[in-house]
Amino acid sequence: MTPVFPMLTVLSMFYYMCLRRRARTATRGEMNSRRAIESNTRALPINVEIVQYAKEVLDFSSHYGSENSMSYTMWNLAGIPNVYPSSGDFTQTAVFRTYGTWWDHCPSARLPFKRTPPTFCSQDYVELAFEEPVYPTAVHILETYHPGAVVRILACSANPYSQNPPAEVRWEILWSEAPTKVNGPQARQFTPCIKQINFPTNLIRLEVNSSLLDYYTELDAVVLHGVKERPVLSLKTSMIDMNDIDEDEDEEKYGCGMDALNKQFSIVTLREWPTNGYFDKLPYELIQLILSHLTVPDLCRLAQTCKLLYQHCCDPLQYIHLSLQPYWARINDTSLEYLQSRCTLIQWLNLSWTGNRGAISVSGFSRFLKVCGSELVRLELSCGHFLNETCLEVITETCPNLQELNLSSCDKIPPQAFNHIAKVGSLKRLNLYRTKVEQTALLSILNFCSELQHLSLGSCVMIEDYDLIASMMGAKCKKLRSLDLWRCKNITESGIAELASGCQLLEELDLGWCPTLQSSTGCFTNLARKLPNLQKLFLTANRSVCDTDIEELAANCAHLRQLDILGTRMVSPASLRKLLESCKDLSLLDVSFCSQIDNRVVLELNANFPNVFIKKSFTQ
Repeated sequence: MTPVFPMLTVLSMFYYMCLRRRARTATRGEMNSRRAIESNTRALPINVEIVQYAKEVLDFSSHYGSENSMSYTMWNLAGIPNVYPSSGDFTQTAVFRTYGTWWDHCPSARLPFKRTPPTFCSQDYVELAFEEPVYPTAVHILETYHPGAVVRILACSANPYSQNPPAEVRWEILWSEAPTKVNGPQARQFTPCIKQINFPTNLIRLEVNSSLLDYYTELDAVVLHGVKERPVLSLKTSMIDMNDIDEDEDEEKYGCGMDALNKQFSIVTLREWPTNGYFDKLPYELIQLILSHLTVPDLCRLAQTCKLLYQHCCDPLQYIHLSLQPYWARINDTSLEYLQSRCTLIQWLNLSWTGNRGAISVSGFSRFLKVCGSELVRLELSCGHFLNETCLEVITETCPNLQELNLSSCDKIPPQAFNHIAKVGSLKRLNLYRTKVEQTALLSILNFCSELQHLSLGSCVMIEDYDLIASMMGAKCKKLRSLDLWRCKNITESGIAELASGCQLLEELDLGWCPTLQSSTGCFTNLARKLPNLQKLFLTANRSVCDTDIEELAANCAHLRQLDILGTRMVSPASLRKLLESCKDLSLLDVSFCSQIDNRVVLELNANFPNVFIKKSFTQ
């Protein structure tokens, strides 16, 4: 009879490996019901749960409100709820700048980067600090209007209130999901099932995607539940799948740590390659085309398979367009160093959201651009808080072909640094939303960058005289097609007249929340007569817009597609009917808080003009 002891030994070893694997998975909080392993995991009640609201808003990508106010700003997320459980449009909530897909159908819309992973769909973010670092057990998000925009919740290992910055900053995804359409705009408490992490945190980041929403999402407060001590887990394992062990090894190798991409960039030099299989029978161009559909991490992994694919994966032609924004939490100086040899031909580069909290240094960024900047045409640096004057100087010196520069929400760049942008005379697109650009620097930019076609100056609060700026645009920027003057506080009819006379190619103009413009001066009728190519016009919160302005738009702007007249008291249903009959391409009309346009009128207009989205907001 065959002894059973060797078999028992093998089974014991297998059982030990499975338990060891399960323990590692549990500590990372990756218990997944879709896996073959079925477990019942629960935290033992050894800690008292701490419940806390956000103490402070540390960072965000955009907001609807003004930089000098609290209305509709991200700062409203700090502290206890102001509105919840009420539903409706309230100024005391946090609101992002965009919603829906209207922004993707404007003249100013940018072409998307290819190779963006399907799992990354975030458009905006906000980071919140809490008083006490805890191991999170729940996150409650109080949404008061048009919920459903939150797509990711992340936790950070860095304590924003610590005097000693950590050697490594880790971000862990607590929850993520594709954007969903929520039925109805009513308030709700959103409490997704989050995974457990192995470090305490008091820094939570929400990422949102508002593309499926019919209006702006409004957030009131965020509540963090957690315990001070790391929870002890009880495990009940019922079934093990051998494939899970390999899966776990892959997860550890290609995890979400800061250096995950760096390992993938560098590991190709540490392995021996097997044979090339049949790939060496294919034309070089065909292999390049196949690989062009892979994401950056996938390219790095494929490079480890054989010498032929290594050469293809490191070919600079694979990195003509490169977006590192989806991997913002993992990109650092080392990442850029590994990418240098592959990016010598790069033309489009997206570093938005990357490099914060010391991940990218000024020297690391400068070294990369000196090697890879000569062919750059488009550079996206939104929310890049590592940027300073030296960085802008390096950009202007190393990127002679640059045509598009996005510095939106780079609010740490000092005012004098923007003078360097005037050296890039080839610029066609410049986004300075929420920056500290001053009047002198902006006048210099307008004077020397006469090729500008798209310019965003939304929420630039340090400009003293927008009439002078508008006059310079009219004189120098004859090719301007889109202009964002959102919340510009001091432009008058004089500046509008200069702008309309000199920039007659304008197709998009945002004058939302510009309180110094009055319809009685004829500024809006002048716009309608001088700018027949207008496709988008936002006159948000201008109470003086009247029937005469709407009728002039109907008579002169046949290509109008988007019109926002939120808040006016002077527009009647009759003038809106004329507009809808004349502007056959109109797709968005926002008449929220227009006192003469009630719900009955909106229903009637919707019935007669079904191709137009007519928005009427409300407050309860």
